Amino acid sequence: MGPENPHTEVNEVDYERAVSSFYEPLYGFAYSLSGNENDACELTQETFARLVAKSGQVHDRSKVKSWLFTTLYRVFLGWKSRERRLPHLEISSVEHELPLVAPELVDTMERDSVRDALLEMDERYRVPLMLYYLEEHSYEEIAQLLQIPVGTVMSRLSRAKALMRESLAAKSIGQPRVLPLGQASNSRKSSYE
Repeated sequence: MGPENPHTEVNEVDYERAVSSFYEPLYGFAYSLSGNENDACELTQETFARLVAKSGQVHDRSKVKSWLFTTLYRVFLGWKSRERRLPHLEISSVEHELPLVAPELVDTMERDSVRDALLEMDERYRVPLMLYYLEEHSYEEIAQLLQIPVGTVMSRLSRAKALMRESLAAKSIGQPRVLPLGQASNSRKSSYE
């Protein structure tokens, strides 16, 4: 069965196998990009819909995972482009103003602090960090997915880890307000030491 006949029954089996194999990691990546469940579900569903519509583009079945992650990232970038043209206010943008929670929720707060710090981070640093640590992609795979050089991946990962440490340190000493990591990198260095 060659790539000339993309609408065979084998493709339906391949599609079902792709969904069962890659839905969870793809959804996790979508959530890390979007920051909410609804958008993550939509991104994941749109990616699988494109796999069905464009299955002829995937000639090498061993590259399905890479194709899915690349497609999801491109869909996300398309959404961001539209969002810039038609901005809207998300309720999640004021979550940092909520009151402190009780001590018995410290573990949850730590996990949430890490997630929030990650979501505040500029996308060019957040995406490689998520792909490397949460999705366990290699430097080469990340470079291929994002279409950037391996050296750039390594540099962005290094900067992302530094930004994450700065943000978590600021949160742990109880700073009332921390600049989002995307803005912090553009402002003068802060002294949280």
